[in-house]
Amino acid sequence: MVARGDRVAIATVVDSKRSAPRPLGSRLAVSSSGEMAGSVSGGCVESDVYLRAEEVLAGGPPQLIQYGISDDDAFDVGLPCGGEIEVFVQMLDPEEMDRIASNDEGGRRLSVTTSLNGDAAGAKSYGEGEGHSSAVRADETTFVEHFAPPPVLMIFGAVDTGQALCRMAKQAGFTTIVSDARPKFATPERLPDADELIIGWPAMAYDAHEIDDATYVVVLTHDPRFDEPALGPALRSDAVYIGALGSRRAQATRRERLLNAGYTEDEIARIRGPLGLDIGAVTPAETAVSILAEMLAVRSGREGGPLSLKSGRITVPG
Repeated sequence: MVARGDRVAIATVVDSKRSAPRPLGSRLAVSSSGEMAGSVSGGCVESDVYLRAEEVLAGGPPQLIQYGISDDDAFDVGLPCGGEIEVFVQMLDPEEMDRIASNDEGGRRLSVTTSLNGDAAGAKSYGEGEGHSSAVRADETTFVEHFAPPPVLMIFGAVDTGQALCRMAKQAGFTTIVSDARPKFATPERLPDADELIIGWPAMAYDAHEIDDATYVVVLTHDPRFDEPALGPALRSDAVYIGALGSRRAQATRRERLLNAGYTEDEIARIRGPLGLDIGAVTPAETAVSILAEMLAVRSGREGGPLSLKSGRITVPG
């Protein structure tokens, strides 16, 4: 759209209540030539948002619109899932796009705060972002989006489960790094979905990639000679997730070794093991689903479990 010289209006989900069909920050772009890209509701309110975007494209001011079951026109443009959303429609801000692209290329974090009301509606301010991309309605007048490089998943152990986890984690937006000291295991043919392969001991991987609060560490090796050098630096870092494969008995034995090596009870307690959510996983692919599900639950501050048993708000896929 922009590349052709079209003017573009952007509609963004800036607030939601109950079962919202799209998360905060979801966008729908409408061009002056009539094209659409993206979604704010999975089809429930797009037709009305399109009309509002046309008004903005015609020179109108930014608009903050509420949709949901409490609206008088709920039958026409409401959300059949029972949720409510607020959508902010404004002209595309070239400076915002340039800043996001520049920070992404440089691997930096960026926060963008948008004013939603009054004469300042649509105005932007910028700052340092958080460890992962997210969006939040800060208050009645402002919406904040955090843009960050993809989270990094460091997998120690070039095994079948590691390849399955690489494939699924990449689809979920992670950069995947696999480390193994065995050259015959750590090959592009065995791990085609790894973004990077590091053949060597864990210290080499940590030298190449400093751990931060957007780093997830998964140890799949079953070998103390490799497990503990892989776990040690992570336990004393800002890593958001540390998991290690192994039965409860193996976990207990590892705990004793780590205690003897000088790690504290609190540090060792950061290890998630047995690894993953309880879904009855058996195959490498099933185990990878279990691990990735636990990682995503940790990132979202959730415990996991069936949505059907939850009483709080959920995000409903469109």
